[in-house]
Amino acid sequence: MMTTKVLGNSDMALTAVGFGAWAIGGADYAFGWGSQEDTDSIGAIRKAVDLGVNWVDTAAIYGLGHSEEVVGQALKEIGGKKPYVFTKCSMRWNEKREIYRSLTAEGVRWECEQSLKRLGVETIDLYQIHWPDPDAEIEEGWGEMQKLKEEGKIRWAGVSNFSVAQMKRAQGIGVITSLQPPYSLINRRVGAEVLPFCLENGIGVINYSPMVSGLLTGKMTAERLSKMADDDWRKKSPNFNEPKLSKNLSLADLLGEIGKKHGVETGVVAVAWTLNNPAITAAIVGGRNAEQVEGTSKALTFRLTGEEIAEIDSFVKTNEIGNA
Repeated sequence: MMTTKVLGNSDMALTAVGFGAWAIGGADYAFGWGSQEDTDSIGAIRKAVDLGVNWVDTAAIYGLGHSEEVVGQALKEIGGKKPYVFTKCSMRWNEKREIYRSLTAEGVRWECEQSLKRLGVETIDLYQIHWPDPDAEIEEGWGEMQKLKEEGKIRWAGVSNFSVAQMKRAQGIGVITSLQPPYSLINRRVGAEVLPFCLENGIGVINYSPMVSGLLTGKMTAERLSKMADDDWRKKSPNFNEPKLSKNLSLADLLGEIGKKHGVETGVVAVAWTLNNPAITAAIVGGRNAEQVEGTSKALTFRLTGEEIAEIDSFVKTNEIGNA
């Protein structure tokens, strides 16, 4: 049975997974995933919503505005109740497509206005500071987010990639509805301090990259990686290169074996492991076409047993995979 969980202090009850729109931003910028057809992207979003997913997470920087435009077009084509729309600010670009960071009040407001236009909505359901950078501008940027909320341009305000110390600074200005951190079997850093802090303070958590950008889907191989476009950022990531790659793929094999027992894909098991943490409200799962979305859709309801969690944790520890 599909269940939902309320995000922090908001009125939004989220499905266990949401659609992540990073990859559909396409290529031709520093964090691109290679070429992507917009028709495939729109089809992926529509399929996710058809399967019950009730939120979409994007950011202005994904494709330098293109991901938001694609999400906006998909929203126009979706009949009935629309999904919640989340996006982010703080990463900007110039006419040369060079990326820089800004959290000035003027910049945050301008970014919000641009995102509203690209998305074609009157209000953003959850607006997040993408990165706490520049650190010295956190208070100024977060203060402006509170004004945008008061004006009705955004419904709820959250942060992404913040440390506990940075969240405490923001709390002195306004309530944090949610945190968006990286959290997966390979990247477990937030598990020790950040997630417990969120749980104690009623801050919702939507984790990104639970499948580590495709690494734990069961479909990644060294051969496939070698054939990826040169402008795919993953080709430069340490997790996608030796000596880490072989260990990470061995973990994917284990997840695949567990998944077969339940008739679910490897990636679904990877997502379920993150959802087992009580601090996690929901996980972001990307998709580049309807077929991929169909394959990971069982993450909406699939959960691991205590014995399976213990088996996975033991494997990770014994083989010194990832970081905690």
